[in-house]
Amino acid sequence: MSGFVEKPEPIEVPGLVHLHTGKVRELYQNEAGDLVMVASDRMSAYDWVLPSEIPDKGRVLTQLSLWWFDQLADLVPNHVLSTELPPGAPADWAGRTLICKSLRMVPVECVARGYLTGSGLVEYEQSRTVCGLALPEGLVDGSELPAPIFTPATKAEVGEHDENVSYEEVARQVGAETAAQLRQTTLAVYGRARDIARERGILLADTKFEFGFADEELVIADEVLTPDSSRFWPADTWQPGRAQPSYDKQYVRDWLTSPASGWDRKGEQPPPALPPQVVEATRAKYIEAYEKLTGTAW
Repeated sequence: MSGFVEKPEPIEVPGLVHLHTGKVRELYQNEAGDLVMVASDRMSAYDWVLPSEIPDKGRVLTQLSLWWFDQLADLVPNHVLSTELPPGAPADWAGRTLICKSLRMVPVECVARGYLTGSGLVEYEQSRTVCGLALPEGLVDGSELPAPIFTPATKAEVGEHDENVSYEEVARQVGAETAAQLRQTTLAVYGRARDIARERGILLADTKFEFGFADEELVIADEVLTPDSSRFWPADTWQPGRAQPSYDKQYVRDWLTSPASGWDRKGEQPPPALPPQVVEATRAKYIEAYEKLTGTAW
């Protein structure tokens, strides 16, 4: 069992039709048929959307995505049309709202991994593979891979878990040509982002992208290279063989699975609210990642 601890009521705005409440984003459509994407301050972990919000998180995700879209513009077009607020939208939407092209989305989470951790590590320890790709012996938690790998997953509903799948399964679902395009673009974008992040003292361990088609053109969508969709590690403390410190929601995951939370991840009960110090420390991590990557003060 999982999902929203408390599902929010979407805000009604004249001229906008509410389409979907995601883990973090509210999705609307305007009268022109464009999508209006509003990033909330909601936090999800272990397939639950938590009852506590992280102040400024939605703005950090939106502004960091915009910065990355600029860095990647020569590799792949993105879906952003405008950052202007729709007429009648609440003032709180400023800085967290994107007007986007409506795309024909590809139902695949495009994951690139440059380091071994998370679900990739679990599979590797069982079979020496990740998504069916054979890897050398002797890798440990946090090891850099010989070369970045494309490890797709199927996209899950809120409260369900994304499932890692093989490249062959993606090709079967979306066609060989689209699968090849997804893999090539994912690895190209990961390579560019990894190099930019490394120059700024951050290791990009892994990340996930979503793509769609505008007519026949592949376009990158949703958010890119944020602490929600990526694992960012401080380069100066990287040490394979252990869990790495990170600029992401690992802080929240660690508290939820600690005795302090009193929560049983395998039980039926939803997770508890986060203590103020965990909320503040998580906010600080997101802002630190933004400032380190973009080189600008929040």
